[in-house]
Amino acid sequence: MTPDCQTRFPTAGNHPDGSHLRTALHLAAAGVPVLPLRRGKVPFGNCRACKGNACGGRPNMKNPGPCECASVCHAWAAATTDPRVLTSPAWASAWREAAAVAYHPGGAGLTVVDLDDAAAVAWACESLPATRTVSTTRGEHWIYRGAMHSANAVRPGVDIKSLMSYARWLGPGTGTMTDLPGAVRALAVKKPSTARPARPGTTVPALAGDGECHHRSPAYLERGIAMAEQRITEAPSGVHTTVYRTFLAVLSAHGRCGCLTDAHVGRLFAAAQAKGESPRHCTDAWANAQTALGM
Repeated sequence: MTPDCQTRFPTAGNHPDGSHLRTALHLAAAGVPVLPLRRGKVPFGNCRACKGNACGGRPNMKNPGPCECASVCHAWAAATTDPRVLTSPAWASAWREAAAVAYHPGGAGLTVVDLDDAAAVAWACESLPATRTVSTTRGEHWIYRGAMHSANAVRPGVDIKSLMSYARWLGPGTGTMTDLPGAVRALAVKKPSTARPARPGTTVPALAGDGECHHRSPAYLERGIAMAEQRITEAPSGVHTTVYRTFLAVLSAHGRCGCLTDAHVGRLFAAAQAKGESPRHCTDAWANAQTALGM
């Protein structure tokens, strides 16, 4: 979420006339990417051309983002802040049938900790810093400022919804939104399995010197981030590819030891956006780099 969007995050609930489209437009105006949900709180299915991802436009490492289809396709990847898309004829039937409005938390620079029952809420009250909360049917959504990769079932009754995910809009909630804490990021860190050897995968450079992390040296980390910013800024062409490869390099070097902060990621995103990348492209490229590294 951009600083301006942080100050303009919706403080009102659903539109008083009950229109899901009007609610969606209100959210989009605040910089929150939205999409309609059908009955069952699930996205609308892809159009015929995109059915089964036949269009090849599904969001993944090689193709970060949906295809150019004008319909409400590819679930969370269809989320948008563009009022022209939201009010287009291709989306009209979906809004007429919509049962709810959803949003892409990661696309707005947010993370939702989805607490599915009273026990999960009690755990959060004891373990996580207070932030904005939204009541759900069975529990609560705790909303933090900052994006990360999503993960389900990180503990009993707890899911994390941020990048490449969607959350149902249930109103603005109460309380002051705070920065995404390390305790939430730590929930999504995969613990190594001891059941059997892991299959060969992407190699991440080992830390130098008996596993000691040298990245915490301010000069070392600052030089790495500055070089990444420069690489993006000086890209003469192929900005999409340059941004993705730069994010991949930064995560490969610094992504596993807890050195990167939201401020560092923000600097990289700012450099990419100065070259014309959208916030959505930035979050998608970051998520795809994490996926490629198994993070």
